[in-house]
Amino acid sequence: MKLFVSVDMEGITGLVDQTFVDSSQRHYTRGQQLMTDEANHIVEAAFNVGCGEVIVNDSHSKMNNVLIEKLHPEAKLISGDVKPFSMMQGLDDSFDAAIFAGYHARAAMRGILSHTMIFGVRHVFVDGVAVGEFGLNAYLAGYYGVPVIMVAGDDEIAKEAETLIPGITTAVVKECISRTAACCLTPQKSGKLLREKTAQALANRDRVKPLVPPDNPVLKIEFANYGQAEWANLLPGTHIEAGSTVTYQANDMLEAYQAMIVMTELAMKAAFS
Repeated sequence: MKLFVSVDMEGITGLVDQTFVDSSQRHYTRGQQLMTDEANHIVEAAFNVGCGEVIVNDSHSKMNNVLIEKLHPEAKLISGDVKPFSMMQGLDDSFDAAIFAGYHARAAMRGILSHTMIFGVRHVFVDGVAVGEFGLNAYLAGYYGVPVIMVAGDDEIAKEAETLIPGITTAVVKECISRTAACCLTPQKSGKLLREKTAQALANRDRVKPLVPPDNPVLKIEFANYGQAEWANLLPGTHIEAGSTVTYQANDMLEAYQAMIVMTELAMKAAFS
């Protein structure tokens, strides 16, 4: 069995605000260790139940956060930026399942450090379905026929995931109090939970269906200001709708996903003043 693990940072237990997930801030090195630990719990459990190969894709910010020297020795790590498929780099139809760890709720929703790709995005839609990073990544996995069998993070991403993928296993390592406060499991307790839930998810993997994307998806991104929409609109094939929403008609989910990456990267060039 071959498992793909995408590990973000905002959904890791104990990480509750920007000081843990921004490399320039004081708690970041603690965040790296906790992130690596949670990845290790999942990897260890996967090997214990018979997985032959586990690929971990570092999926936060510059995507070089996981401490490779402390990662499970049998895992392989995809690290660094730029990646053509970002949080899903390395995934293809050779995988039997995917697990998302350290994930968070989509932009404009309740949840710890909720956002979608950049903090200037308000909403993302794929053929009218509101999605965040979880949904976008699950659709990309579904393009390859790979089911997302588990998500780990706060209670809000668990609800979001269950809405999109019936039967998915959820590992709630913290409960949202506000966008920057949570009731967190200790690392010891979260580790035990992640190992148990990973084993459960892999045992139930045949009961979870891939989130199959539309054949020719329409991607819509609503940005926080019009300047961001103007920058995103520099991508050929896009157009600005009413307000600050930019649309793109894609040939398939791979193209939609890369369009999303380009549009959000361009949008970050806009000034907020």
